[in-house]
Amino acid sequence: MLNYKLLTPGPLTTTDTVKKEMLFDHCTWDDDYKKITLKIRSQLLKLAHVSEPEYTVVLMQGSGTFGVESVITSVIGKSDKLLIAANGAYGERMADIAAHAGIPYVLYREEYDKVPSPKIIKKIMKEDPEITHVSMVHSETTSGILNDIESVAKVVKEMGRTFIVDAMSSFGGVDIPAAQWGIDFLVSSANKCIQGVPGFSFIICRTDKLMDSSGKARSLSLDLYDQWLTMNKDGKWRFTSPTHVVLAFAKALEELEEEGGIPARSKRYAENNRYLIEKLRELGIRPYIEGRYQGPIITTFFYPEGSRFSFQEMYRYIKERGYAIYPGKVTDADTFRIGNIGEIYHEDMENLYNIIKEFLEADKK
Repeated sequence: MLNYKLLTPGPLTTTDTVKKEMLFDHCTWDDDYKKITLKIRSQLLKLAHVSEPEYTVVLMQGSGTFGVESVITSVIGKSDKLLIAANGAYGERMADIAAHAGIPYVLYREEYDKVPSPKIIKKIMKEDPEITHVSMVHSETTSGILNDIESVAKVVKEMGRTFIVDAMSSFGGVDIPAAQWGIDFLVSSANKCIQGVPGFSFIICRTDKLMDSSGKARSLSLDLYDQWLTMNKDGKWRFTSPTHVVLAFAKALEELEEEGGIPARSKRYAENNRYLIEKLRELGIRPYIEGRYQGPIITTFFYPEGSRFSFQEMYRYIKERGYAIYPGKVTDADTFRIGNIGEIYHEDMENLYNIIKEFLEADKK
């Protein structure tokens, strides 16, 4: 079977040592296993520059969307209203979650290549005093844009609302001081910048806001408060936990620290990203997001101009040579996406550039 590296925003390429942790079976009731859960929660608080009792961490079975749905359906009460700022598919997914749960919401849509405006968000809140919560995505992998959550958090706090951030593909790869910025609920996933494998999400919560959510959940299994109440006693998950994934994640956290923490990992990701953008530009391939808001996680590229370009042909060509990339998700343009997080280094970016160059040169003949 062909072995290839994933140039995607997660799941991503992990180390062999992280994968090896999943060779061991573990009992969910075992004290040693529960200690691992407690240690993971403590480490995540540290990465967010927060500590107990002001903040706490809840681990939730399922993908990142499960974590986002857990927050939205657990902390927004029947008399509350949500403002969703969206400039991509994952912001719009929050609206789907709210609609399915019967949660009143307002959707502020921005163009996919533009960041949501703090001024517009503030204006919407002023005009609609029923709004109690605001949510948005940090790294919107639809386009690769990195939204300015710090500025948005400032106006949300100024207006006395609760701020929910989907930091799925940014946490661990971009430094996010949750308390300093004023984030009440930050959601991410095991299989993103921490470089673990898929299986659970985690939510870094302002403790008083979490405690206020008691009894508000619209779901049994996704009840954020009840999950925390059980987990906070001794590390026991309410329902069966993804034990192999948890062990892999614990190892991934160790490896993050060994690499030099978020600063070192962020530097590696950003250098990968910059190199790829610069080199593909030489081949006539432009990024969809230009300038300061291009994030370091994944980049959306326009199809090269003036050629009979086929993404599927290029995808197969690249995959046969050891890498897998992503199709585009932007609806108004022909694009493809390349992620550079995970166990990916400069030599991988060089290899990819050379492969794409070879493909385009062969395509012209």
